[in-house]
Amino acid sequence: MIVGRVIGNVWATRKDERLVGVKLLIVMPINYVDENEKQPPLIAADTIGAGIGEKVIMVTGSSARHAARDVQTPIDVSIVGIIDGEEVMDVC
Repeated sequence: MIVGRVIGNVWATRKDERLVGVKLLIVMPINYVDENEKQPPLIAADTIGAGIGEKVIMVTGSSARHAARDVQTPIDVSIVGIIDGEEVMDVC
């Protein structure tokens, strides 16, 4: 699983027909070990109704397709949870 923050929306008028009705969000992954190391943003299918600014839990690969309830849908990343709170211990 990957933790990230929703930073935007994606609209696509031309897309695979299996993506019709799928809400797509731009999510910036969070690196808890090195906060200065930026990872590229991901485009994720929103399966739970997340919004901009929320911290979310994402899954990738076949887990992402299962979360979208259709393993034939061309999805590689799905949002499966909204984080209400967290506690991160210093691991260094």
